[in-house]
Amino acid sequence: MIREEMISLTREHVFFSWTAQNKVDPIPVERSEGVYFWDVNGKRYLDFTSQLMNVNAGHGNPKIIKAIQDQVAKLQYIYPGTATEPKARLGQLLAEVTPGDLCKTLFTLGGAEANENAIKFARLYTGRHKIITRYRSYHGATAGAMALSGDPRRLPVEPLISGVVHVQDPYCYRCPFGWTLDTCHRECIDHVEQVIKFEGPENVAAVLLEGVTGTSGLMIAPDEYWPRMREICDKYGILLMDDEVMSGFGRTGEWFGVDNWDVAPDVMTMAKGITSGYVPLGAVVVSKDIADYFADKTLPMGLTYSGHPVSTAAGVATIEVYKQERLVENAKAMGAILKEGLEELQAKHPSVGDVRCIGLFSVIELVKDKETKEPLAPWNAKPHEMGVMAQVPGALRERGMFSFSKWNWIFVVPPLCINETQLHEGLRILDEVLDITDGGCT
Repeated sequence: MIREEMISLTREHVFFSWTAQNKVDPIPVERSEGVYFWDVNGKRYLDFTSQLMNVNAGHGNPKIIKAIQDQVAKLQYIYPGTATEPKARLGQLLAEVTPGDLCKTLFTLGGAEANENAIKFARLYTGRHKIITRYRSYHGATAGAMALSGDPRRLPVEPLISGVVHVQDPYCYRCPFGWTLDTCHRECIDHVEQVIKFEGPENVAAVLLEGVTGTSGLMIAPDEYWPRMREICDKYGILLMDDEVMSGFGRTGEWFGVDNWDVAPDVMTMAKGITSGYVPLGAVVVSKDIADYFADKTLPMGLTYSGHPVSTAAGVATIEVYKQERLVENAKAMGAILKEGLEELQAKHPSVGDVRCIGLFSVIELVKDKETKEPLAPWNAKPHEMGVMAQVPGALRERGMFSFSKWNWIFVVPPLCINETQLHEGLRILDEVLDITDGGCT
């Protein structure tokens, strides 16, 4: 299919997510391999955000592809009430790589569905209704998951489910309480406990946090944050739930984002990197206490494709690839190089106000003025408010890079298989594009 026909037919018959349909200018993609993909005209793009932060193992890994092919040839689908080898094996592997006593998994087909079921687990197990999440968070686009999300993407589709209470974030660069790193009193932690008291601890089922905040700004919490969340939840008999959909499976240089602080949640949700995006799969993994609770009680969860044999086979192969190819370790090593490169860009470019990096999970925050921290584009900016930031996607694409940008952020989240040469290739392109954003400084 030629480029024009591919784009024309897609525009005519398919909706594009999160955009006005007449604004779309899609790349007509033909193939991919490693950290690159190519359009139908043969132009190569460096994938510097692993698509939607999910192709962690890189494109075209032959071991994952073979596992999918072999499973399709052997057993394509069977109803969820059966036992299959890939489902059994993946459940075992997840119990091994997740922290604490997380031991039993409900399989879903994506992160939003995983978070929907996390709500059910929390409410059924505790008998309480309220869920506390953060304002700068995103947990998915289904009704329950969207209600959990503080991100403004929820606003056009409200009202959603009841019982969700949002709290402020550990956004150190723009502290909502007005502190600096030198004067910080960790109000972002005490604030959560205060809200729990206001809402009535006896009413709060769970606190749900992303391991590391993703597309809402990639905020890395202070070292005390996760351990204190564990203490607060234990104090009031509240479940601590960890959304690792984006920060999981090696992305931060550890198996899961929360592992950076040696904290074990009661419930963990995941998707994306569990199959490296090759086929849809999500999961909710719960502690032994929660698992035992449902030993003689009906679990009112599950859909037609829960535990799909092809998806779980891909999950087994993907985890084996992470281990065999030492991708988690590579993410940590390359992350140190990436962090150094981003800090050099911050020192060089007046438009780079902050860089945040943990493993191969990073963001560049762009400002008009480093002293005032005025964003280069406003929070929740409309297209006509984007200013010079509107040039960023096209400038990256023109130079052969695919990277996700939002408001005044450019995300840098490459596949975990990236090497140092490829990292420097990406940093060089970013350096050129930041010359453009510097033009928006005051």
